[in-house]
Amino acid sequence: MPKAAFFTLGCKINQYETAAMKQQFFEAGFEIVEPDCLADVYVVNSCTVTAVGDRKSRQALRRMRRQNPSAVICLCGCFPQAFPEDAAIIPEADVITGSKDRSGLLLAVREKLAGGPKVVDIKPHDTLEAFESMNARDFYSLTRAYVKIEDGCARSCAYCIIPAARGPVRSKPLQEIRAEIESLAELGYAEIVLTGVNLSCYGSNFGLRLIDAVRAACASEKIRRVRLSSLEPELLTREDINEMASFQKLCPHFHLSLQSGCDETLRRMRRQYTCNEYGGILKDIRSAFKNPAITTDVMVGFPGETDDEFSSSLAFCKEQGFARAHVFAYSKRPGTSAAAMDSQIPDAIKRKRSRIMIAEMAISRAAFLGRQLKIPAEVLFETHRPDGMWEGYSENYTPVAMYADDDLRGKIMSVIPSSSDGEICFVNKL
Repeated sequence: MPKAAFFTLGCKINQYETAAMKQQFFEAGFEIVEPDCLADVYVVNSCTVTAVGDRKSRQALRRMRRQNPSAVICLCGCFPQAFPEDAAIIPEADVITGSKDRSGLLLAVREKLAGGPKVVDIKPHDTLEAFESMNARDFYSLTRAYVKIEDGCARSCAYCIIPAARGPVRSKPLQEIRAEIESLAELGYAEIVLTGVNLSCYGSNFGLRLIDAVRAACASEKIRRVRLSSLEPELLTREDINEMASFQKLCPHFHLSLQSGCDETLRRMRRQYTCNEYGGILKDIRSAFKNPAITTDVMVGFPGETDDEFSSSLAFCKEQGFARAHVFAYSKRPGTSAAAMDSQIPDAIKRKRSRIMIAEMAISRAAFLGRQLKIPAEVLFETHRPDGMWEGYSENYTPVAMYADDDLRGKIMSVIPSSSDGEICFVNKL
C-alpha cells in the first residue's frame, strides 16, 4: 500500500481542505502517515498570506525531498495559485496545483507515480465558478470538526493577497451544509466550526447571508455546539446578532478582525469600517450575548503609520477589552498595493510597536480571564497535558484545565474555573 503524508500551513480552511484530501487519498488506497515519516507521496498545502509562508513551503518541500529522494512531492494551495510562475519552477515539486480543483491532485499524483512528467496544473479562478464541494470526516486528534461553507473574497484590502489566491466569493448550499453536519454528528463530534475565507460573505453569491447558515447549523439535533471562525466585522448587523443570540447552541465567541484602531490607518488599508462602527458592533454583541468573548487581529507598522496613529490604535484596543489579540507587524507582500506605498516603516519601529501592543493585549487577556473565575462554564475537553491535566475550551473559547482520573477527551463538562495564570483558567489548581 503506498503511503502519503500531508503538511499544512496557514488557516483553518487549509486544515479542512487537507483533511478532505487525506480522505480522498485514503479512499484511493493510500496509507496516511505523518509528514516526518517515509512516504511515497508528500503534499504541502501552502499558505501565502505572508512571504514567510512561501518560505516555509519551500523549506518543507526541500525537507521532504531529503527524506525520500524518489518520492512524488506535491505543492498545492494558495502560494502556487497567487504566484504560479514562481511555484512552477520550484525544482523539488513534481506536482504543482493551486487552491482550485482540489480533487484533481489525486489524479495528477497517479500520473506522476505511473512515470509521467512533472505536472503543473494551476487552474485560474473565474467569476462564474461554483463552490467546490468537499467533505472532511476525520480531523485527526481534534474533538471539534470544521465545516467549510464559503470560499473567496471580494474585498480589496491593500495588504492582502488572498483575493488572488482564493478567487471570488462562492458558498456551499444549505442542504449540503446540513448533510455534512449530520454526517459529522454521526461520527461523534460534539462541536462544529463554520469556516470560510471571508465567512461574513456567506451566501452573497446566491441571495443568502451568514445568519442562514448559522440557523441551519444550529437546527441539528445531534450537534451540541456551533462555533464561528474569523469574521469581517462590517457585515454583522444588529438584527443578525440578536437572532444569533437566540440560538442556544451558538458559542458566544466572535473573532472580529480589527487590523488597526486608527481611522486614518484603516482608510489606507482600505478596510470598510471605522473604529466607531467596529466599537458599535462590539457593543451590540455584548448587549445580546451573556459573557461573550471577542478576539481580534491587530497589525502594527502599516505603511505611513505615524506615532500618533499607533497611539490611537493602542488606545482603542485597550478600550475594547479583547479576550485575546493576535498582534503582528506589517510585512510587505508582493502583488499588493501596500507593497508599493511610500513611507514604509523601519523594522526596528515595527518591532517596538509590536512589543508595546502585545504587552497591553496581554493585560487585556489576563483581565478577561479574571472575569471568567467563579462563573460556571461548559468545557469541551480535548487534550491530556504532560502535567496530567485535561485541557479544553468553554463556550466562549476560554481555555480551562483540570485534573481528572477519567478520560475526558471529547466530553463536555460543567466546571467552575477557580484561578488563572493570565493565559489559561484552572479548576481546583493544585
